[in-house]
Amino acid sequence: MLSSKIGNWEIAHDVSEWIEIAAIIVIVVAVAVAFVAAMLVRFRASTDDALRVFKRQIARGLLAGLDLLIAADIIRTVTLEPTLENVTALGLLVVVRTFLAWTLVLEAEGRWPWQRRDDEGEFPAS
Repeated sequence: MLSSKIGNWEIAHDVSEWIEIAAIIVIVVAVAVAFVAAMLVRFRASTDDALRVFKRQIARGLLAGLDLLIAADIIRTVTLEPTLENVTALGLLVVVRTFLAWTLVLEAEGRWPWQRRDDEGEFPAS
């Protein structure tokens, strides 16, 4: 029974590490795609348009990467070390990453995540 639990813990640890690696890859690819997209827009339009494209692409990649990092933290905390201290640390990480995600959306799109986008109908008053 104990060897079965140790094997499951090793699998959970490996899975959480692979998810973290995937998060890093997503973020790196997003930076590269954002740079290329911004350069293509810059050649056709203004620097401001290129900067907007760059910010949106970076924000999308960072948001996806943050989601993956949270998933890895949850797996690690819940399956490997479910102590009160680790669960508290996980909660703090989720709060910080949620705030970061909100600010990324605000920076990239000029709105809070809970506000409608311009193309979804009437934009609510700020």
